[in-house]
Amino acid sequence: MAIGEEAGPSDLAAMPSWLLTQSALHAQRIIAETFAAGNARGYHYRLLATLSEYGPASQASLGRRTGIDRSDVVAAINELADLRYVVRSPDPADGRRNIITLTPAGEQQRERLDTLVRAAQDELFAPLTPSERDQLAELLGKVLRHHQH
Repeated sequence: MAIGEEAGPSDLAAMPSWLLTQSALHAQRIIAETFAAGNARGYHYRLLATLSEYGPASQASLGRRTGIDRSDVVAAINELADLRYVVRSPDPADGRRNIITLTPAGEQQRERLDTLVRAAQDELFAPLTPSERDQLAELLGKVLRHHQH
């Protein structure tokens, strides 16, 4: 420990919730820096990845699939449309809603962001072996699924 640094209680430092929270702070910083380097935001990546995987969708559907609030979906789609990464078109089944479609430029941006996100994962989880990373992802997924239900 460096001079001037103070250690927290060892019981606290051994609690998984504390470790998860502290790790999440580093993850948020690394991911935010990664998206900034890619001239994007996390919402952009989530929307582009969802459109790439599932195809054209309504704004409401994108909000549900990505877990992004409706007003934030609209703002992020506006930004992506301005960058020509997505296009809006009226839904032929319901003219009151729009269908969002990924453009070729949007797919290229998603691929660029995928590369950046993989590099961020490597930075964040550098001390873990590939097997340990898989195990951590499995365990965190299990905890998340438990609390989502």
